[in-house]
Amino acid sequence: MVLPDDVLKAWAACDRTDTLFVLVCAVFCWGIIPAVGIAYSGYCTRSNSLAAVMPSILTVVICSIQWFLVGYSLTYSEGGTVFGDFTYAFHKGVLAEPVGTIPAVLFSFFQLVFQATVCAIAVGGASERGRLLPLVPFIFLWSTFVYNPLAHMVWGGGWLEDFGVLDFAGGTPVHICSGATATAMSIYLSYPLFRSKKSATRTPSHLVIHRPVNSLCQLLAMVSIWGSWLAFDAGTTLAFNFKSVMALCVTNLCASSGALTWMLYTYAETGRWSLDSCFMGAIAGLVMITPSAGFIDLLSAFFFGILGALVCRQALRIKFTDFAQRWRWVDNGDTFATHCIGGILATIATGCFAKKEVAGYDGVTEITGGVFFDGNVCQLGVQIVEALVGFLWSFAFSYAIYALIDCIPGFEVLAEDKDIIAGLDSSQMDEESLWTETQKYYPFAEREGELHLD
Repeated sequence: MVLPDDVLKAWAACDRTDTLFVLVCAVFCWGIIPAVGIAYSGYCTRSNSLAAVMPSILTVVICSIQWFLVGYSLTYSEGGTVFGDFTYAFHKGVLAEPVGTIPAVLFSFFQLVFQATVCAIAVGGASERGRLLPLVPFIFLWSTFVYNPLAHMVWGGGWLEDFGVLDFAGGTPVHICSGATATAMSIYLSYPLFRSKKSATRTPSHLVIHRPVNSLCQLLAMVSIWGSWLAFDAGTTLAFNFKSVMALCVTNLCASSGALTWMLYTYAETGRWSLDSCFMGAIAGLVMITPSAGFIDLLSAFFFGILGALVCRQALRIKFTDFAQRWRWVDNGDTFATHCIGGILATIATGCFAKKEVAGYDGVTEITGGVFFDGNVCQLGVQIVEALVGFLWSFAFSYAIYALIDCIPGFEVLAEDKDIIAGLDSSQMDEESLWTETQKYYPFAEREGELHLD
């Protein structure tokens, strides 16, 4: 018997504690992906509940395959300023060799969860209108041409990393990217250019705005996403040290202050408590803390949550305006308001409040700090550039990919009118959900009909 001595020798060089810590964090983080689908299901009408969950399941499957084939290599191998090369294609040589103090294959899996999470948030832009089949090529192409290069630019040795951006766990590759992508998909469904536009059975239209339908789904999603995001930020240190502990603590505090702020705001307006407000506030806080969890202290995290909730809640008002209805603006799951606007705010705020001292809690990381605590005014400009590049790159290429797929016969991205009216569960899924309709629902806002949850 010939033992794989080189692999075993590399494994022996890895730190067991750090490896176990990141492995546990990765397992917890995986739950975010289907939880995002459950959240979208809670936002959608009952006749779209299963079809809203399915994209997150497709994301897990397709992203895992794409990441194995080329995704990891394009993101984390040496290459140009935008793309990595194909050194690790098919995960060639990605085994026990240490990345930091953990095996490369574990590092790869942890980063795969990042990509799949971003994609699950992004494809929610197609909820209640978009067909499921076109999402299969979209997820693969989007991962390759949108997420992989953007992550390479920020984390994999690309030009934004060299430029000096501070992005701990993904203000730009995660939140701005997912929010911009969802917005691009939603806009295309309102104004398709190709086969969906030419179809006599498809009417691009603004949808009726309704309240979240299933609060149980929202509750399950909130518990899963909030808890898993603690592991998301803590595990990003890739080692078990004080910085990972600090990242967990600031993440929880920021989500909590965001949730309370949003709930109190709603209570002041309505005199009632709202689970949806708690969920949205927590998400706003988690968005705010993602790029800064390894760079700010607890006091800053507390105010980050408050700021994120206030700004994102105001951004949420856009979709209720006459302007939004006139221009067929559909913000499914409030992705633009929270992830896109919140991600931009979080990225810029990180440049203002980052502290050299906090960044060094792992004993390794050295940064020049931010504007207010370390006097590094230039960092603000760097962060603004990162946010602009992230939004423009994600929006433009996502829109182009979705439009390209719409050109292919049989892959029309917009569902037919009859399917939207009946709900996509009946046309896209082979199962039925447990939830039953209590009212008639007519989705097109421009037409007369009975509205569900006015």
